[in-house]
Amino acid sequence: MNFFSAEIFIIGVNPYVLPPEKILKQLFKQAQKDKGPVPVRGTLNGHKYKQTLVKYSGKWRLYLNTPMRKAAAIDVGDIARVKIEFDPSERTLTMHPKLKIALQKNKTALQVFTAQSPSRQKEIIRYINFLKTEESVDRNVKRAIAFLVGKERFVGRNKP
Repeated sequence: MNFFSAEIFIIGVNPYVLPPEKILKQLFKQAQKDKGPVPVRGTLNGHKYKQTLVKYSGKWRLYLNTPMRKAAAIDVGDIARVKIEFDPSERTLTMHPKLKIALQKNKTALQVFTAQSPSRQKEIIRYINFLKTEESVDRNVKRAIAFLVGKERFVGRNKP
């Protein structure tokens, strides 16, 4: 496992750290690739995380989501102590049954959903999956379908 310390930067609304080149080379060797997202795991100031290392604007970045930063009690401008390694475990995302049923009932929404990029599909699925109440799931499944058929915004996105 690789350790490094790095300042937390922000691009847009996304906080991140830049892993050193030496560590990136080791991760790429373990992952057997140096293109596309690389699944990683480790600790952030001693708190476990699972994340994806991605290249954006020419730099490989480890984005630090809100739960990661809160658990580690750090934020933009702080120095993070990062432990990182390639994560070979399977990462599957299951669609919430209510979203699946709603898409099956609305063929237009289903066509638009399947035409979206895999990352956009995952964004919608994750959003619904992480809702805490059935009421929130029901309300947001309706909003997701309305978004897909071009009637409203959803998860901060304009109509597709």
